[in-house]
Amino acid sequence: MVRKILLAVFILLFLAVSALAFTISRTSACPTTPVATSGGETMSAVIYRCYGSPDVLELTTVDKPEPKADEVLIKVSAAGVNPLDWHYMRGSPYILRLFNGTGAPDDYRFGVDFAGTVVAAGKDVTRFEVGDEIFGGAWGAYGEYVVRPQDRALAHKPDNISFEEAAGVPIAALTALQALRDHGQLQPGQRVLINGASGGVGTYAVQIAKAMGAHVTGVCSGRNVDMVTSIGADQVFNYKQENYLESGQTWDLIVDNVGNHGPMNNRRVLTPEGRLVLVGGAKGDWIAPFYNLISTLLLNPFVSQEMTSFTAQMTAEDMEELAAMIEADKVRTVIDTIYPLAETADAVRHSESGRARGKIIVSQR
Repeated sequence: MVRKILLAVFILLFLAVSALAFTISRTSACPTTPVATSGGETMSAVIYRCYGSPDVLELTTVDKPEPKADEVLIKVSAAGVNPLDWHYMRGSPYILRLFNGTGAPDDYRFGVDFAGTVVAAGKDVTRFEVGDEIFGGAWGAYGEYVVRPQDRALAHKPDNISFEEAAGVPIAALTALQALRDHGQLQPGQRVLINGASGGVGTYAVQIAKAMGAHVTGVCSGRNVDMVTSIGADQVFNYKQENYLESGQTWDLIVDNVGNHGPMNNRRVLTPEGRLVLVGGAKGDWIAPFYNLISTLLLNPFVSQEMTSFTAQMTAEDMEELAAMIEADKVRTVIDTIYPLAETADAVRHSESGRARGKIIVSQR
C-alpha cells in the first residue's frame, strides 16, 4: 500500500511538473492585426506581442501615455540596449514567462534604459520640471514617450554627456555599482578582477572600481585590450591567449559577467576572505542560466570566501550617485554602435551576439 501511495504521488508530481513545463514553454503565434488605439494621441514605438527572435519586434503606432499626478512624461531622445531586453523578447529562460505572461507577453512595451526631456509633469511632481533633461529606467524606452513616477530610478542628466551616453547608464552601471559596492564590499587598495571587462556592465565596473581606489584587472578578447586599458584597468588578460586562473595571482573580489568559469575554479584565485559576485550566466531556456547560481548556493556554506549572485535594484539614490560620478569625469559610457529606432531589431541582434564593446544605443533624435 505504501509503495502504491508513493508511486501515485510520484506520478502526480511528474504530471504537475510536465504540465507547468508545457505551459511556460508554449509560444503563441504573433498577432497579425494592428495594435488597437484609444483614438487619442498616438506615438511611434517598437513593441513585441509574442516571444521569439528580433523578428518579432515591430515599429508601430500606439497610444501616447499620459502622466498621473506623481508622474513625469518624458520625450525620449535615446535608449540603451541590454541583455534584459532580449531575455524578455525571447521569454528565456522560461521562468520569466511566469511573471511576464505565458504564451505571449502581457505587456507589449519594450526596453528600459532611456534619456530624454521632461515635457509634462503631474500636479504632485516636485523633483523635476518641464524642460529638465533626465535619464533612468522605464518600460517602453523604445518609444517616443515614456511616463515614470518621480520617485523611481531617475536622475538629472549631467551636462557633460550626451543623451546617447546617458541612455547607456542605468541598468549596466547600476549593476556594476551594486556588484562592487554592496555585494563585493570593495575597499580602497583591494585587487578586483572584472571578467567580461569590455561589455556593458564590464566597462562601467572597471571605471567604478578604479574610482573606488581598487587595483583593477580586466579580462576580455585581444581586440578590446587597449580599450579596457584606456578606461582605467591596471592589468588586462586577453582570454584567447592567457587564463587568469593559471596566472598565479589572487584577487580580493571577482565580478564575473560571463560565467565561463565555475565557482569552484574562481575560488582558487580568490584570497581566503575574497568574494565572488556573479552577474552573467550561460544562455539557455531551462537550467543552464542558473547552473552557476545553484553551484554558489551549494558551495557557499563550506568555503571561507563569500559567493553571491544578485539582480540589480533600480533606485533613485544610486542613479544620483552615478550622475555625480559622471559629472566628476570618473565614469563615461563606452559606445559601440548607435542605431536609429527603425533598426532596433538589428541593435538587439548585435547585443545577442555578445561582441559589443560597451553599450549599444538606439537614438530617437
